[in-house]
Amino acid sequence: MEPIKAGVIGCGNISSIYMENVKKFKTFNIIACADIDITRAEDRAKEFNIPLACLPEELLENETIDIIINLTTPNVHAKIATAALQAGKHVYGEKPFAITREEGREILKLAKEKKLVVGGAPDTFLGGGLQTCRKLIDDGWIGAPVSATAFMMNHGHERWHPNPDFYYQKGAGPMFDMGPYYLTALISLLGPIRKVNSSSRITFPERTITSNPRYGEKIQVNTPTQINGVIDFESGAIASIITSFDVWHHRLPFIEIYGTEGSLAVPDPNTFDGPVLIRRHDQENWREIPLINAFIENSRGLGIADMAFAILNNEKPRASGELAYHVLDVMQGFLDASVDNQAYSLNSTCEQPKPLPSYQFLLENY
Repeated sequence: MEPIKAGVIGCGNISSIYMENVKKFKTFNIIACADIDITRAEDRAKEFNIPLACLPEELLENETIDIIINLTTPNVHAKIATAALQAGKHVYGEKPFAITREEGREILKLAKEKKLVVGGAPDTFLGGGLQTCRKLIDDGWIGAPVSATAFMMNHGHERWHPNPDFYYQKGAGPMFDMGPYYLTALISLLGPIRKVNSSSRITFPERTITSNPRYGEKIQVNTPTQINGVIDFESGAIASIITSFDVWHHRLPFIEIYGTEGSLAVPDPNTFDGPVLIRRHDQENWREIPLINAFIENSRGLGIADMAFAILNNEKPRASGELAYHVLDVMQGFLDASVDNQAYSLNSTCEQPKPLPSYQFLLENY
């Protein structure tokens, strides 16, 4: 089959890895890129030999493009996704899926009405590290999963990011910024979530930028920067999660899964590789497990490749809109639970994504 033709809207920093990685995949090609700053689009097109650079509205009107890759800032993710669906195009977007549940539901509703496919990042759960973890769990190496822990803690972005303001506003913070990686990984390993509870706070109401070129400027913090949560999965497993921009140093793992027969150390869910470590109940030491997947380096775009394959073969994509919306619902649920001082029962669910096919199949078909 001919690869699906894709166009990128949003030519900021994250776009470069997508444009670089497209050469790894057989199922889609990027034939156009667009940005509200046409110069930025033209620079990306020249850098990555993309045939067309244009404004977003021109790209949406281009009838040769089948998939829009939405790499805009989170506050306009829903706007661009809606416009793309209205234009008759499938959409794959960067995380988060949207910044409110209402926006997310409208995207799913419109996609269903238009009989189009939507999906979203992160796609790191399709990489070698997390797919190896999935196989170990599915094959019973740690027995039935009982519990899990997940930790994402640092001291924020103002020390290094040139424009860190957004990370401290609604739709961002540590939960909306990095939570999608951790929650998507957990759902891919343990299935959908039933209920969440949490406590949260804003530790530093004002932040000072110490990076150039805005050294010394102040940022007002308008979203929680310390979120400690508890997750109840539909399967019965229970997890603890912390996402924080208020921690200077720690020695906690990324993710660990604890089962009736052993424990599994899961790699950084913001990467595609390992290490994957396992220790069964009767073993003295942890041991590293070789990775099973064809994609173990930075392979952002793998979710688009899988989505394109699904469209071409009338299947469901793994990095689906339903999964991305379920993650959005969970993240907002943590914030709601803290404000309401009671657990939030999820109004959404999703299918646990199927494991990827074999190594050889991926090399030949993706």
